[in-house]
Amino acid sequence: MTQKKRIIVIGGSAAGPKSAAKARRIDNNAEVIILQKDADLSMASCGYPYYVGGYFDDRNQLLCTPTGVVRSPMFYLNAKDIEAKVNTEVTDIDTKKRSVSFKDALSGETGTLTYDKLVIATGAIPRMPPVPGVELKGITTLQSMKDADFLRKIRDEKTIKKAVVIGGGLIGIETCEALQLAGIEITVIELLPQLLTFLDWELAKLVENHVRSKGANVITENGIAAFLGENGKLTAVKLQNGIELPCELAVVAIGVRPNVKLAQAAGLKIGELGGIEVNEYMQTSDPDIYAVGDCVETLNRITGKKVHAPYGDLANLQGRVAGENAASTNCVTFPGTIQTGICKVFDYTAGSTGLSETAAKRLGYKDIITVINASPDKPGFMEGKLLVTKMTADAKTGRVLGAQCIGPGNAAKQIAQWAMAIQGKLTVEDLINADLPYAPPFSLAIDHFIATAHLMQNKIKGRLKGISCKEVHDKLQAGGKPFILDVRGPEEFEEIRLGIGETLIPLGALRKRLNELPEDKNKEIICYCKISLRGYEAQLVLEGNGWKNVKVMEGGIMAWPYTREK
Repeated sequence: MTQKKRIIVIGGSAAGPKSAAKARRIDNNAEVIILQKDADLSMASCGYPYYVGGYFDDRNQLLCTPTGVVRSPMFYLNAKDIEAKVNTEVTDIDTKKRSVSFKDALSGETGTLTYDKLVIATGAIPRMPPVPGVELKGITTLQSMKDADFLRKIRDEKTIKKAVVIGGGLIGIETCEALQLAGIEITVIELLPQLLTFLDWELAKLVENHVRSKGANVITENGIAAFLGENGKLTAVKLQNGIELPCELAVVAIGVRPNVKLAQAAGLKIGELGGIEVNEYMQTSDPDIYAVGDCVETLNRITGKKVHAPYGDLANLQGRVAGENAASTNCVTFPGTIQTGICKVFDYTAGSTGLSETAAKRLGYKDIITVINASPDKPGFMEGKLLVTKMTADAKTGRVLGAQCIGPGNAAKQIAQWAMAIQGKLTVEDLINADLPYAPPFSLAIDHFIATAHLMQNKIKGRLKGISCKEVHDKLQAGGKPFILDVRGPEEFEEIRLGIGETLIPLGALRKRLNELPEDKNKEIICYCKISLRGYEAQLVLEGNGWKNVKVMEGGIMAWPYTREK
Protein backbone atom coordinates (compact mmCIF):
# COMPACT_ATOMS: atom_id res chain seq x y z
CA MET A 1 0.00 0.00 0.00
CA THR A 2 1.41 3.38 -1.04
CA GLN A 3 2.03 5.71 1.89
CA LYS A 4 0.02 8.91 1.80
CA LYS A 5 1.87 12.14 1.15
CA ARG A 6 1.63 14.47 4.13
CA ILE A 7 1.41 18.18 3.41
CA ILE A 8 1.57 20.53 6.39
CA VAL A 9 0.58 24.19 6.14
CA ILE A 10 1.72 26.65 8.80
CA GLY A 11 -0.71 29.56 9.01
CA GLY A 12 -4.48 29.76 8.65
CA SER A 13 -5.32 33.23 7.42
CA ALA A 14 -5.55 33.54 3.62
CA ALA A 15 -2.60 31.97 1.82
CA GLY A 16 -2.37 28.93 4.09
CA PRO A 17 -5.93 27.62 3.74
CA LYS A 18 -5.84 28.35 0.00
CA SER A 19 -2.68 26.22 -0.27
CA ALA A 20 -4.30 23.43 1.70
CA ALA A 21 -7.54 23.50 -0.29
CA LYS A 22 -5.70 23.46 -3.62
CA ALA A 23 -3.44 20.62 -2.47
CA ARG A 24 -6.52 18.62 -1.56
CA ARG A 25 -8.11 19.20 -4.97
CA ILE A 26 -4.94 18.07 -6.72
CA ASP A 27 -4.30 15.02 -4.54
CA ASN A 28 -7.45 13.51 -3.02
CA ASN A 29 -5.42 10.95 -1.08
CA ALA A 30 -2.86 13.23 0.54
CA GLU A 31 -2.96 13.97 4.26
CA VAL A 32 -3.32 17.74 4.53
CA ILE A 33 -2.93 19.51 7.88
CA ILE A 34 -3.22 23.21 8.77
CA LEU A 35 -1.54 24.45 11.95
CA GLN A 36 -2.99 27.82 12.94
CA LYS A 37 -1.74 29.88 15.87
CA ASP A 38 -4.98 31.86 16.30
CA ALA A 39 -8.48 30.64 17.12
CA ASP A 40 -9.99 31.55 13.73
CA LEU A 41 -9.38 30.34 10.18
CA SER A 42 -9.54 31.99 6.76
CA MET A 43 -10.17 35.47 8.15
CA ALA A 44 -11.14 38.12 5.61
CA SER A 45 -8.64 40.55 7.10
CA CYS A 46 -9.30 43.20 4.46
CA GLY A 47 -12.85 43.30 5.80
CA TYR A 48 -11.82 44.27 9.34
CA PRO A 49 -12.27 48.06 8.85
CA TYR A 50 -15.78 47.52 7.48
CA TYR A 51 -16.76 45.33 10.43
CA VAL A 52 -15.39 48.01 12.75
CA GLY A 53 -17.24 50.68 10.77
CA GLY A 54 -20.59 48.89 11.07
CA TYR A 55 -21.12 47.98 7.43
CA PHE A 56 -22.15 44.59 8.79
CA ASP A 57 -22.67 43.31 12.33
CA ASP A 58 -22.20 39.55 12.16
CA ARG A 59 -18.57 38.78 13.01
CA ASN A 60 -18.89 35.37 11.35
CA GLN A 61 -19.18 37.04 7.96
CA LEU A 62 -15.41 37.58 8.18
CA LEU A 63 -14.98 33.81 8.37
CA CYS A 64 -17.60 32.57 5.90
CA THR A 65 -17.49 30.92 2.50
CA PRO A 66 -19.35 32.76 -0.31
CA THR A 67 -22.39 30.61 0.55
CA GLY A 68 -22.33 31.65 4.22
CA VAL A 69 -20.72 28.62 5.89
CA VAL A 70 -18.21 29.44 8.64
CA ARG A 71 -14.77 28.05 7.87
CA SER A 72 -14.28 26.23 11.17
CA PRO A 73 -12.02 23.22 11.78
CA MET A 74 -15.12 21.03 11.42
CA PHE A 75 -15.90 22.64 8.05
CA TYR A 76 -12.39 21.86 6.79
CA LEU A 77 -12.61 18.29 8.04
CA ASN A 78 -16.07 17.53 6.68
CA ALA A 79 -16.04 19.49 3.43
CA LYS A 80 -12.39 19.10 2.46
CA ASP A 81 -10.93 16.28 4.54
CA ILE A 82 -8.33 18.72 5.86
CA GLU A 83 -7.30 18.61 9.52
CA ALA A 84 -7.14 22.18 10.82
CA LYS A 85 -5.60 22.58 14.28
CA VAL A 86 -6.35 26.04 15.70
CA ASN A 87 -4.70 27.61 18.76
CA THR A 88 -1.65 25.64 17.66
CA GLU A 89 1.66 27.47 17.39
CA VAL A 90 4.52 25.98 15.41
CA THR A 91 7.69 26.45 17.44
CA ASP A 92 10.32 24.84 15.21
CA ILE A 93 10.98 23.48 11.73
CA ASP A 94 13.59 20.74 11.41
CA THR A 95 14.50 20.56 7.74
CA LYS A 96 16.77 17.51 8.20
CA LYS A 97 14.10 15.41 9.87
CA ARG A 98 11.40 17.13 7.79
CA SER A 99 9.32 17.78 10.88
CA VAL A 100 7.60 20.61 12.71
CA SER A 101 7.19 21.00 16.45
CA PHE A 102 4.09 22.68 17.84
CA LYS A 103 2.43 23.73 21.07
CA ASP A 104 -1.26 23.89 21.93
CA ALA A 105 -1.90 27.41 23.25
CA LEU A 106 -4.79 26.26 25.45
CA SER A 107 -3.53 23.02 26.97
CA GLY A 108 0.20 23.63 26.73
CA GLU A 109 0.66 20.21 25.14
CA THR A 110 3.44 19.85 22.59
CA GLY A 111 3.92 17.58 19.64
CA THR A 112 5.83 16.86 16.45
CA LEU A 113 4.65 16.04 12.94
CA THR A 114 6.74 14.94 9.99
CA TYR A 115 6.00 16.23 6.51
CA ASP A 116 6.67 15.37 2.91
CA LYS A 117 5.96 18.93 1.81
CA LEU A 118 5.62 22.05 3.95
CA VAL A 119 3.97 25.38 3.17
CA ILE A 120 4.86 28.40 5.31
CA ALA A 121 2.18 31.08 5.46
CA THR A 122 3.12 32.95 8.62
CA GLY A 123 2.01 36.36 7.36
CA ALA A 124 3.36 39.67 8.57
CA ILE A 125 3.89 41.53 11.82
CA PRO A 126 2.66 45.13 12.30
CA ARG A 127 5.37 47.73 12.63
CA MET A 128 5.30 49.84 15.80
CA PRO A 129 6.95 53.24 16.22
CA PRO A 130 10.09 53.00 18.39
CA VAL A 131 8.91 55.61 20.88
CA PRO A 132 8.10 55.68 24.62
CA GLY A 133 4.64 54.63 25.76
CA VAL A 134 3.82 51.91 23.23
CA GLU A 135 2.76 49.61 26.07
CA LEU A 136 -0.09 51.89 27.16
CA LYS A 137 -3.65 50.58 27.12
CA GLY A 138 -5.57 52.09 24.22
CA ILE A 139 -2.90 51.53 21.56
CA THR A 140 -3.68 48.92 18.93
CA THR A 141 -3.19 47.86 15.32
CA LEU A 142 -5.80 46.44 12.94
CA GLN A 143 -3.98 43.28 11.93
CA SER A 144 -5.94 40.50 13.60
CA MET A 145 -9.46 39.40 14.52
CA LYS A 146 -8.58 40.32 18.10
CA ASP A 147 -7.81 43.88 16.96
CA ALA A 148 -11.05 44.03 14.97
CA ASP A 149 -13.03 42.79 17.97
CA PHE A 150 -11.39 45.40 20.20
CA LEU A 151 -12.18 48.29 17.84
CA ARG A 152 -15.70 47.04 17.15
CA LYS A 153 -16.35 46.97 20.90
CA ILE A 154 -15.16 50.59 21.12
CA ARG A 155 -17.48 51.52 18.28
CA ASP A 156 -20.48 49.83 19.88
CA GLU A 157 -19.87 51.16 23.39
CA LYS A 158 -19.44 54.76 22.16
CA THR A 159 -17.32 55.78 25.13
CA ILE A 160 -14.27 57.12 23.29
CA LYS A 161 -14.42 60.67 21.97
CA LYS A 162 -11.00 61.26 20.38
CA ALA A 163 -8.63 58.95 18.51
CA VAL A 164 -5.57 59.19 16.32
CA VAL A 165 -4.67 56.98 13.39
CA ILE A 166 -0.93 56.78 12.88
CA GLY A 167 -0.18 56.17 9.22
CA GLY A 168 -1.98 57.40 6.12
CA GLY A 169 -1.80 54.25 4.02
CA LEU A 170 -4.58 51.87 3.01
CA ILE A 171 -5.33 50.52 6.49
CA GLY A 172 -4.93 53.93 8.10
CA ILE A 173 -7.44 55.59 5.79
CA GLU A 174 -9.93 52.73 6.04
CA THR A 175 -9.64 52.82 9.84
CA CYS A 176 -10.10 56.58 9.83
CA GLU A 177 -13.42 56.15 8.03
CA ALA A 178 -14.52 53.31 10.32
CA LEU A 179 -13.93 55.31 13.49
CA GLN A 180 -15.33 58.51 12.00
CA LEU A 181 -18.57 56.65 11.25
CA ALA A 182 -18.68 55.75 14.95
CA GLY A 183 -18.76 59.44 15.85
CA ILE A 184 -15.18 59.55 17.09
CA GLU A 185 -13.11 62.67 16.42
CA ILE A 186 -10.22 61.46 14.26
CA THR A 187 -6.77 62.81 13.46
CA VAL A 188 -4.64 61.00 10.87
CA ILE A 189 -0.90 61.47 11.38
CA GLU A 190 1.44 60.72 8.48
CA LEU A 191 5.21 61.15 8.59
CA LEU A 192 5.51 61.60 4.82
CA PRO A 193 4.27 64.65 2.86
CA GLN A 194 1.13 62.84 1.66
CA LEU A 195 -1.43 60.14 2.33
CA LEU A 196 -1.58 56.96 0.22
CA THR A 197 1.97 56.86 -1.13
CA PHE A 198 0.96 54.62 -4.04
CA LEU A 199 -0.49 57.83 -5.52
CA ASP A 200 1.46 60.77 -6.85
CA TRP A 201 1.25 63.88 -4.66
CA GLU A 202 -1.38 65.80 -6.63
CA LEU A 203 -3.90 62.95 -6.52
CA ALA A 204 -3.06 62.17 -2.90
CA LYS A 205 -3.75 65.80 -2.05
CA LEU A 206 -7.22 65.55 -3.59
CA VAL A 207 -7.85 62.50 -1.40
CA GLU A 208 -6.60 64.40 1.64
CA ASN A 209 -8.96 67.26 0.85
CA HIS A 210 -11.82 64.77 0.68
CA VAL A 211 -10.88 63.21 4.04
CA ARG A 212 -10.87 66.68 5.60
CA SER A 213 -14.25 67.44 4.05
CA LYS A 214 -15.66 64.50 6.01
CA GLY A 215 -14.58 66.05 9.30
CA ALA A 216 -11.33 64.22 9.95
CA ASN A 217 -8.13 66.12 10.71
CA VAL A 218 -5.00 65.27 8.72
CA ILE A 219 -1.43 66.06 9.75
CA THR A 220 1.35 65.27 7.29
CA GLU A 221 5.13 65.61 7.52
CA ASN A 222 4.98 64.88 11.23
CA GLY A 223 5.47 61.73 13.23
CA ILE A 224 4.96 60.36 16.72
CA ALA A 225 7.56 61.25 19.37
CA ALA A 226 5.81 59.55 22.29
CA PHE A 227 2.57 58.10 23.59
CA LEU A 228 1.51 59.81 26.80
CA GLY A 229 -0.66 58.29 29.52
CA GLU A 230 -1.87 58.16 33.08
CA ASN A 231 -2.36 55.04 35.19
CA GLY A 232 -1.33 52.89 32.27
CA LYS A 233 -3.92 54.35 29.89
CA LEU A 234 -3.31 56.46 26.78
CA THR A 235 -4.24 60.12 27.19
CA ALA A 236 -2.39 61.83 24.32
CA VAL A 237 0.20 61.50 21.60
CA LYS A 238 3.16 63.82 21.34
CA LEU A 239 4.22 64.74 17.81
CA GLN A 240 7.77 65.30 16.63
CA ASN A 241 7.14 69.05 16.47
CA GLY A 242 6.17 69.05 20.16
CA ILE A 243 2.40 69.33 19.75
CA GLU A 244 0.36 67.10 22.06
CA LEU A 245 -2.95 65.71 20.83
CA PRO A 246 -5.35 64.46 23.53
CA CYS A 247 -6.83 61.03 22.65
CA GLU A 248 -8.07 57.86 24.26
CA LEU A 249 -7.29 55.57 21.34
CA ALA A 250 -4.40 55.24 18.90
CA VAL A 251 -4.48 52.87 15.93
CA VAL A 252 -1.02 52.24 14.51
CA ALA A 253 -1.02 51.57 10.77
CA ILE A 254 2.54 52.26 9.63
CA GLY A 255 3.01 49.07 7.65
CA VAL A 256 4.06 45.49 8.27
CA ARG A 257 7.19 43.37 8.07
CA PRO A 258 7.36 39.74 6.96
CA ASN A 259 7.05 37.22 9.80
CA VAL A 260 10.09 35.07 9.04
CA LYS A 261 11.18 33.97 12.51
CA LEU A 262 10.43 30.27 11.90
CA ALA A 263 11.86 30.27 8.39
CA GLN A 264 15.01 32.07 9.46
CA ALA A 265 15.59 29.68 12.37
CA ALA A 266 15.16 26.76 9.96
CA GLY A 267 17.94 28.12 7.76
CA LEU A 268 15.78 29.17 4.83
CA LYS A 269 17.12 31.97 2.69
CA ILE A 270 15.77 35.44 3.51
CA GLY A 271 15.78 38.15 0.86
CA GLU A 272 17.16 41.67 1.04
CA LEU A 273 13.74 43.11 1.90
CA GLY A 274 13.35 40.79 4.88
CA GLY A 275 10.91 38.33 3.32
CA ILE A 276 11.40 34.63 2.60
CA GLU A 277 13.05 34.16 -0.78
CA VAL A 278 11.02 32.02 -3.18
CA ASN A 279 11.23 31.10 -6.85
CA GLU A 280 8.44 31.18 -9.41
CA TYR A 281 7.02 27.95 -7.97
CA MET A 282 6.76 29.60 -4.51
CA GLN A 283 9.51 27.20 -3.46
CA THR A 284 12.03 28.27 -0.82
CA SER A 285 15.74 27.45 -0.68
CA ASP A 286 14.63 24.05 0.67
CA PRO A 287 12.99 22.10 -2.20
CA ASP A 288 10.44 20.49 0.16
CA ILE A 289 9.27 23.80 1.61
CA TYR A 290 7.09 26.45 -0.03
CA ALA A 291 6.22 29.89 1.31
CA VAL A 292 3.33 32.18 0.43
CA GLY A 293 1.59 35.41 1.38
CA ASP A 294 2.82 38.34 3.42
CA CYS A 295 5.93 36.53 4.65
CA VAL A 296 7.56 36.32 1.19
CA GLU A 297 9.19 38.61 -1.32
CA THR A 298 7.86 38.48 -4.85
CA LEU A 299 8.84 39.79 -8.27
CA ASN A 300 7.61 43.07 -9.69
CA ARG A 301 6.57 42.17 -13.22
CA ILE A 302 7.39 45.61 -14.60
CA THR A 303 10.79 46.28 -13.06
CA GLY A 304 12.05 42.74 -12.50
CA LYS A 305 13.00 43.71 -8.93
CA LYS A 306 11.86 42.02 -5.72
CA VAL A 307 9.15 43.71 -3.65
CA HIS A 308 7.20 43.01 -0.49
CA ALA A 309 3.55 43.11 -1.52
CA PRO A 310 1.27 42.19 1.41
CA TYR A 311 -2.06 42.03 -0.42
CA GLY A 312 -4.85 39.56 0.30
CA ASP A 313 -5.52 38.73 -3.34
CA LEU A 314 -1.85 37.95 -4.02
CA ALA A 315 -1.75 35.73 -0.93
CA ASN A 316 -4.60 33.65 -2.30
CA LEU A 317 -3.04 33.41 -5.77
CA GLN A 318 0.32 32.40 -4.35
CA GLY A 319 -1.37 29.86 -2.08
CA ARG A 320 -3.09 28.27 -5.05
CA VAL A 321 0.26 27.87 -6.83
CA ALA A 322 2.10 26.48 -3.80
CA GLY A 323 -0.71 24.04 -3.00
CA GLU A 324 -0.68 22.54 -6.47
CA ASN A 325 3.10 22.26 -6.59
CA ALA A 326 3.30 20.72 -3.11
CA ALA A 327 0.69 18.12 -4.04
CA SER A 328 2.22 17.17 -7.38
CA THR A 329 5.36 18.52 -9.02
CA ASN A 330 6.50 22.04 -9.78
CA CYS A 331 4.05 22.48 -12.63
CA VAL A 332 2.53 25.95 -12.09
CA THR A 333 4.14 29.33 -11.47
CA PHE A 334 3.35 32.68 -9.92
CA PRO A 335 4.66 35.40 -12.25
CA GLY A 336 4.80 38.21 -9.71
CA THR A 337 2.89 41.42 -9.11
CA ILE A 338 2.32 44.81 -10.68
CA GLN A 339 1.17 46.01 -7.22
CA THR A 340 -2.45 46.85 -7.87
CA GLY A 341 -4.27 48.32 -4.90
CA ILE A 342 -7.53 50.09 -4.12
CA CYS A 343 -9.00 51.85 -1.12
CA LYS A 344 -12.42 53.14 -0.09
CA VAL A 345 -12.19 56.70 1.26
CA PHE A 346 -15.67 57.54 2.51
CA ASP A 347 -17.57 58.01 -0.79
CA TYR A 348 -14.34 58.27 -2.80
CA THR A 349 -12.25 55.47 -4.26
CA ALA A 350 -8.48 55.63 -4.66
CA GLY A 351 -6.70 53.00 -6.71
CA SER A 352 -3.37 52.43 -8.40
CA THR A 353 -1.64 49.83 -10.52
CA GLY A 354 1.87 49.63 -11.90
CA LEU A 355 4.30 52.49 -11.47
CA SER A 356 3.40 56.00 -10.41
CA GLU A 357 5.49 58.85 -11.80
CA THR A 358 7.24 59.11 -8.42
CA ALA A 359 8.06 55.40 -8.33
CA ALA A 360 9.23 55.34 -11.95
CA LYS A 361 11.64 58.23 -11.35
CA ARG A 362 12.89 56.67 -8.14
CA LEU A 363 13.65 53.46 -10.05
CA GLY A 364 15.62 55.34 -12.66
CA TYR A 365 13.19 55.42 -15.58
CA LYS A 366 14.28 58.28 -17.84
CA ASP A 367 11.82 58.42 -20.73
CA ILE A 368 8.51 58.63 -18.92
CA ILE A 369 5.50 60.73 -19.80
CA THR A 370 2.34 61.32 -17.79
CA VAL A 371 -1.11 62.74 -18.42
CA ILE A 372 -4.05 63.59 -16.15
CA ASN A 373 -7.66 63.13 -17.21
CA ALA A 374 -10.62 64.43 -15.21
CA SER A 375 -14.00 63.38 -16.54
CA PRO A 376 -17.16 61.55 -15.40
CA ASP A 377 -17.51 57.77 -15.35
CA LYS A 378 -20.83 57.93 -17.25
CA PRO A 379 -23.13 60.61 -18.72
CA GLY A 380 -24.58 63.35 -16.57
CA PHE A 381 -28.11 62.20 -17.34
CA MET A 382 -27.20 58.89 -15.69
CA GLU A 383 -25.76 60.65 -12.63
CA GLY A 384 -22.17 60.31 -13.75
CA LYS A 385 -19.53 60.95 -11.09
CA LEU A 386 -16.06 62.42 -11.39
CA LEU A 387 -12.91 60.40 -11.92
CA VAL A 388 -9.38 61.78 -11.97
CA THR A 389 -6.82 59.48 -13.60
CA LYS A 390 -3.08 59.92 -13.96
CA MET A 391 -1.39 57.63 -16.45
CA THR A 392 2.34 56.91 -16.72
CA ALA A 393 3.88 55.57 -19.93
CA ASP A 394 7.19 55.09 -21.68
CA ALA A 395 7.56 58.13 -23.91
CA LYS A 396 9.50 56.23 -26.60
CA THR A 397 7.55 52.99 -26.86
CA GLY A 398 4.18 54.14 -25.56
CA ARG A 399 4.02 51.12 -23.21
CA VAL A 400 1.71 51.68 -20.25
CA LEU A 401 3.69 51.65 -16.99
CA GLY A 402 1.07 52.68 -14.47
CA ALA A 403 -2.20 54.39 -13.70
CA GLN A 404 -3.87 55.96 -10.68
CA CYS A 405 -7.56 56.77 -10.41
CA ILE A 406 -9.49 58.56 -7.67
CA GLY A 407 -12.91 60.08 -7.20
CA PRO A 408 -16.53 59.27 -6.40
CA GLY A 409 -16.98 57.52 -9.76
CA ASN A 410 -16.30 53.85 -10.54
CA ALA A 411 -12.53 53.87 -10.13
CA ALA A 412 -12.40 50.12 -9.49
CA LYS A 413 -13.43 49.40 -13.09
CA GLN A 414 -10.78 51.79 -14.37
CA ILE A 415 -7.97 50.30 -12.29
CA ALA A 416 -8.95 46.77 -13.35
CA GLN A 417 -8.71 47.79 -17.01
CA TRP A 418 -5.36 49.49 -16.50
CA ALA A 419 -4.03 46.46 -14.61
CA MET A 420 -4.81 44.15 -17.52
CA ALA A 421 -3.29 46.61 -19.98
CA ILE A 422 -0.07 46.69 -17.96
CA GLN A 423 0.08 42.91 -17.55
CA GLY A 424 -0.50 42.55 -21.27
CA LYS A 425 2.35 44.99 -21.96
CA LEU A 426 0.00 47.08 -24.08
CA THR A 427 0.89 50.45 -25.54
CA VAL A 428 -1.12 53.64 -25.83
CA GLU A 429 -1.78 52.81 -29.49
CA ASP A 430 -3.25 49.46 -28.41
CA LEU A 431 -5.74 51.24 -26.18
CA ILE A 432 -7.05 54.13 -28.27
CA ASN A 433 -9.55 51.92 -30.09
CA ALA A 434 -10.21 49.45 -27.28
CA ASP A 435 -13.54 47.68 -27.72
CA LEU A 436 -15.10 48.06 -24.26
CA PRO A 437 -18.75 47.55 -23.28
CA TYR A 438 -20.81 50.74 -23.61
CA ALA A 439 -24.26 51.79 -22.52
CA PRO A 440 -25.13 55.06 -20.72
CA PRO A 441 -25.82 53.40 -17.34
CA PHE A 442 -22.23 52.11 -17.31
CA SER A 443 -19.90 54.47 -19.16
CA LEU A 444 -19.45 57.31 -21.59
CA ALA A 445 -19.44 56.45 -25.30
CA ILE A 446 -15.69 56.93 -25.11
CA ASP A 447 -14.94 55.42 -21.72
CA HIS A 448 -12.81 57.39 -19.26
CA PHE A 449 -10.12 54.72 -19.74
CA ILE A 450 -9.99 55.19 -23.52
CA ALA A 451 -10.22 58.99 -23.21
CA THR A 452 -7.13 58.91 -21.00
CA ALA A 453 -5.31 56.95 -23.70
CA HIS A 454 -6.46 59.53 -26.28
CA LEU A 455 -4.99 62.32 -24.15
CA MET A 456 -1.72 60.45 -23.86
CA GLN A 457 -1.62 59.79 -27.60
CA ASN A 458 -2.14 63.51 -28.25
CA LYS A 459 0.59 64.35 -25.77
CA ILE A 460 3.09 61.85 -27.20
CA LYS A 461 2.43 63.21 -30.70
CA GLY A 462 3.00 66.75 -29.47
CA ARG A 463 -0.56 67.91 -30.01
CA LEU A 464 -1.54 68.35 -26.38
CA LYS A 465 0.92 70.55 -24.52
CA GLY A 466 0.00 69.57 -21.00
CA ILE A 467 1.05 71.02 -17.69
CA SER A 468 -0.04 69.63 -14.33
CA CYS A 469 -1.83 71.64 -11.67
CA LYS A 470 1.21 71.19 -9.44
CA GLU A 471 3.52 72.59 -12.10
CA VAL A 472 1.21 75.59 -12.56
CA HIS A 473 1.08 76.21 -8.82
CA ASP A 474 4.85 75.83 -8.42
CA LYS A 475 5.42 78.21 -11.34
CA LEU A 476 3.22 80.87 -9.75
CA GLN A 477 4.81 80.38 -6.33
CA ALA A 478 8.23 80.89 -7.90
CA GLY A 479 7.14 84.27 -9.30
CA GLY A 480 6.29 83.19 -12.82
CA LYS A 481 3.69 85.27 -14.64
CA PRO A 482 2.05 83.16 -17.34
CA PHE A 483 -1.23 84.36 -18.83
CA ILE A 484 -3.89 82.16 -17.20
CA LEU A 485 -6.93 81.64 -19.42
CA ASP A 486 -10.19 80.20 -18.04
CA VAL A 487 -12.44 79.26 -20.97
CA ARG A 488 -15.55 78.23 -19.03
CA GLY A 489 -18.83 80.11 -19.05
CA PRO A 490 -19.63 83.08 -16.76
CA GLU A 491 -22.01 81.04 -14.58
CA GLU A 492 -19.36 78.40 -13.99
CA PHE A 493 -16.87 81.13 -13.14
CA GLU A 494 -19.20 82.62 -10.55
CA GLU A 495 -19.89 79.24 -9.00
CA ILE A 496 -16.25 78.20 -8.57
CA ARG A 497 -12.92 79.74 -9.51
CA LEU A 498 -9.25 79.41 -8.66
CA GLY A 499 -8.32 83.00 -7.97
CA ILE A 500 -4.80 82.77 -9.41
CA GLY A 501 -5.03 85.84 -11.63
CA GLU A 502 -6.95 84.11 -14.38
CA THR A 503 -8.73 85.85 -17.24
CA LEU A 504 -12.18 84.56 -18.20
CA ILE A 505 -12.90 84.28 -21.93
CA PRO A 506 -15.50 81.58 -22.71
CA LEU A 507 -14.42 79.19 -25.45
CA GLY A 508 -17.38 80.17 -27.64
CA ALA A 509 -16.21 83.79 -27.61
CA LEU A 510 -12.48 83.15 -27.84
CA ARG A 511 -12.04 83.62 -31.60
CA LYS A 512 -13.79 86.99 -31.40
CA ARG A 513 -11.74 88.18 -28.41
CA LEU A 514 -8.22 87.25 -29.43
CA ASN A 515 -7.29 90.91 -29.05
CA GLU A 516 -7.57 90.48 -25.28
CA LEU A 517 -4.69 87.99 -25.26
CA PRO A 518 -1.00 88.97 -24.96
CA GLU A 519 0.40 90.64 -28.07
CA ASP A 520 3.66 88.74 -27.59
CA LYS A 521 3.04 85.48 -29.46
CA ASN A 522 5.81 83.80 -27.39
CA LYS A 523 4.16 84.64 -24.08
CA GLU A 524 3.32 81.54 -22.03
CA ILE A 525 -0.44 80.99 -21.93
CA ILE A 526 -2.04 78.30 -19.74
CA CYS A 527 -5.61 77.32 -20.64
CA TYR A 528 -8.10 75.37 -18.59
CA CYS A 529 -11.79 74.72 -17.95
CA LYS A 530 -13.64 72.42 -15.57
CA ILE A 531 -11.88 69.29 -16.85
CA SER A 532 -9.74 70.93 -19.61
CA LEU A 533 -11.45 69.46 -22.66
CA ARG A 534 -12.33 73.02 -23.64
CA GLY A 535 -8.86 73.99 -22.47
CA TYR A 536 -7.37 71.73 -25.14
CA GLU A 537 -9.65 73.21 -27.80
CA ALA A 538 -8.54 76.69 -26.67
CA GLN A 539 -4.90 75.64 -27.07
CA LEU A 540 -5.57 74.61 -30.67
CA VAL A 541 -7.42 77.87 -31.41
CA LEU A 542 -4.56 79.97 -30.05
CA GLU A 543 -1.89 77.94 -31.85
CA GLY A 544 -3.90 78.30 -35.05
CA ASN A 545 -3.68 82.05 -34.58
CA GLY A 546 0.05 82.23 -34.05
CA TRP A 547 0.67 81.83 -30.32
CA LYS A 548 3.62 79.51 -29.84
CA ASN A 549 3.77 78.79 -26.09
CA VAL A 550 0.31 77.56 -25.15
CA LYS A 551 -0.27 74.86 -22.54
CA VAL A 552 -3.30 73.08 -21.10
CA MET A 553 -3.66 72.57 -17.35
CA GLU A 554 -4.45 68.86 -17.25
CA GLY A 555 -7.60 67.90 -15.41
CA GLY A 556 -8.73 71.51 -15.09
CA ILE A 557 -10.38 72.80 -11.94
CA MET A 558 -11.47 69.29 -10.92
CA ALA A 559 -7.83 68.22 -10.56
CA TRP A 560 -6.73 71.40 -8.73
CA PRO A 561 -5.64 70.24 -5.23
CA TYR A 562 -4.99 73.68 -3.75
CA THR A 563 -7.16 76.31 -2.10
CA ARG A 564 -9.63 78.02 -4.43
CA GLU A 565 -10.98 81.54 -4.27
CA LYS A 566 -14.53 80.20 -4.20
